[in-house]
Amino acid sequence: MSRRVVRQSKFRHVFGQAAKADQAYEDIRVSKVTWDSSFCAVNPKFLAIIVEAGGGGAFIVLPLAKVWQIPDYTPMRNITEPIITLEGHSKRVGILSWHPTARNVLLSAGGDNVIIIWNVGTGEVLLSLDDMHPDVIHSVCWNSNGSLLATTCKDKTLRIIDPRKGQVVAERFAAHEGMRPMRAVFTRQGHIFTTGFTRMSQRELGLWDPNNFEEPVALQEMDTSNGVLLPFYDPDSSIVYLCGKGDSSIRYFEITDEPPFVHYLNTFSSKEPQRGMGFMPKRGLDVSKCEIARFYKLHERKCEPIIMTVPRKSDLFQDDLYPDTPGPEPALEADEWLAGQDAEPVLISLRDGYVPPKHRELRVTKRNILDARPPSGPRRSQSASDAPLSQHTLETLLEEIKALRERVQAQEQRITALENMLCELVDGTD
Repeated sequence: MSRRVVRQSKFRHVFGQAAKADQAYEDIRVSKVTWDSSFCAVNPKFLAIIVEAGGGGAFIVLPLAKVWQIPDYTPMRNITEPIITLEGHSKRVGILSWHPTARNVLLSAGGDNVIIIWNVGTGEVLLSLDDMHPDVIHSVCWNSNGSLLATTCKDKTLRIIDPRKGQVVAERFAAHEGMRPMRAVFTRQGHIFTTGFTRMSQRELGLWDPNNFEEPVALQEMDTSNGVLLPFYDPDSSIVYLCGKGDSSIRYFEITDEPPFVHYLNTFSSKEPQRGMGFMPKRGLDVSKCEIARFYKLHERKCEPIIMTVPRKSDLFQDDLYPDTPGPEPALEADEWLAGQDAEPVLISLRDGYVPPKHRELRVTKRNILDARPPSGPRRSQSASDAPLSQHTLETLLEEIKALRERVQAQEQRITALENMLCELVDGTD
């Protein structure tokens, strides 16, 4: 009599749980734009959400710390003037993606079927890929060192592109045979994980080796639904989380070198459908609670955190769950990457938890528009008082203003006390 062997994995018991109601962000009008996007981005300090607004393009940024400190000298206000404007697309831009290792390098893709790679610090177009996609681009993903792109397109073709050479190095037509949008992400092994639809409109996932696109490494049918599956991949654990637009669940799989290569782990289910989803970088997780992933689920009028944990009895740091992970510091400058250099991400340890730096300077090798904004209105000569302030000078001035305000408050209190004493003396003489 044969016994069924259970596959060993430390992620077999990953547990998902929605945060308590007081940890959710209420009264947010999430965008109703019909675009298969996550509508949300998150890092260890801030949460950004695309919101409903006339003309589009509006978003809200919220601090993740629930205790807010409002400085005396910095009024809370809407930002209507951009620091820099990047102009190059002829139609709406639907995809933005930062380079994983090069400073200030941003990719954008729009409805004009063009991919543009920018140096945000100087406002320059580094590369423009305008003849590779005959139809709307559905997704773009960098590989781990930013040397290659994986793109999916309405023409049903999965492409691997070397952006600096301007060449398609590999492609696969109809990786998924359905007409609905397809998504693709690189895995840490260099494979491509895809989601799409079959010819019969069943949702499907696939794993591909870009060196041999003839046959998939794995291909699995899932269910019948119209919602596009958005993949969120964690290279540290090699777990991919699938969040369907309009679904009320998150399914997650572990990708390994053992057949069937894509192993189903579990499903987190809730009652309400999701409009979009944000995925926290690993450095923003709570390692003391064995948290391995955190999502920010967008409802119609709120944003709800969802926490994924691996139950452990020990309170010690779990080395096997938290290998060194990519940090926020770039490994290359924009010009170095454009010249052909590649570098793996700069890794950080999470053993003591990650503390975001208070101030991070934006450095570029060329003149930086972000440090020298042109004055609005009629052009005039620049005097010494018009020169941009350094960060140190600005902080010094703010501290002096704060000290002066404290001194004024102390003097006001003293004056009030003296007035009260004077009134008492007058009443006594009467």
